[in-house]
Amino acid sequence: MTERIRKFLKKRREDGPCLVIDLDVIRENYASFAKSLPDTRVFYAVKANPAPEILKLLADLGSSFDTASPAEIEMVLAAGATADRISFGNTIKKERDIARAYELGVRLFAVDCEAEVEKIARAAPGSRVFCRILCDGSGAEWPLSRKFGCVPEMAPGVLEHAHRLGLIAHGISFHVGSQQNDVKAWDAALASAAKIFNEMSERGLNLSMVNLGGGFPARYLRNVPKVETYGKAIFRALRKHFGNRIPETIIEPGRGLVGDAGVIEAEVVLISKKSAEDPVRWVYLDIGKFGGLAETIDESIRYPIRTSKDGGKVAPCVIAGPTCDSVDVLYEKAPYPLPISLEIGDKVLIEATGAYTTTYSSVAFNGFAPLKSYII
Repeated sequence: MTERIRKFLKKRREDGPCLVIDLDVIRENYASFAKSLPDTRVFYAVKANPAPEILKLLADLGSSFDTASPAEIEMVLAAGATADRISFGNTIKKERDIARAYELGVRLFAVDCEAEVEKIARAAPGSRVFCRILCDGSGAEWPLSRKFGCVPEMAPGVLEHAHRLGLIAHGISFHVGSQQNDVKAWDAALASAAKIFNEMSERGLNLSMVNLGGGFPARYLRNVPKVETYGKAIFRALRKHFGNRIPETIIEPGRGLVGDAGVIEAEVVLISKKSAEDPVRWVYLDIGKFGGLAETIDESIRYPIRTSKDGGKVAPCVIAGPTCDSVDVLYEKAPYPLPISLEIGDKVLIEATGAYTTTYSSVAFNGFAPLKSYII
């Protein structure tokens, strides 16, 4: 919560739950990444929050962009970035979407199998491709599944196939898991990347880039290492596995850039118990999983929640959203401590919600409007 957000919320007209983003925080976060990893290009993960004001700020600061669709590419171009600062980082692309990206000037694409390589060769001839490899996501609060990437042993074949089809075998990418709290998580992945670089060299092809992915955390309920600490650990791992021949590197921060720049203001709709003897109260808010808090699935992300009644006695509460869907419960396995004095109509502030909230908000489930967003 910044003073600018606090002042905005005091003046705003009541219109339901909303997200407020402070651009000054994003500016400071970008500067931290640029300083901590000075030889690494920042490719902002647009999916985290594609608000035009955020994209324009980052474009003006010199950021590049990781995109997942032609729509995101068009948003970035509209914000003032040039196509040479855009990566089409989704490994699952329709051929016509690849063609559209190519038409817009994009020449950097992610792959993780030969079939995807063949689509790019047909629709975006001569482009650079990097192969995503599977990575252990241990240490991450939001571990990634096996949906993206191939085992490292497959990558040389995929990249050699790209070369045969006239593409440029550019490099390797991986993702250590979102909200990664272990600064050493990049070490094993870089070891795999270095091995692939060596094998490709033996095949007569020299790779030039490693995409270090995202994973840089926002601050939720517990402290996280500073970006500077991640930068030092990553550089040590690069030097360890690549020696003096460190390749070009890029990072794809999303949550780490915008997460702690945002606060959601919500309202308590109902407080009840399921029985007279039940020690746990149910607190229903006017926002839930379908309103933008999808990352509470499996209670993976536990947001800091503040109220005007903080400082008094607390009791465990189940927190749920307002919709007529039984999965719309945010925290139940581990009830959330909230003030006993909390009442219907009180406001609550859900902090560190700048990433993956507006983009997860449904269009009109149960008739509830999408999450409103204000950029200040």
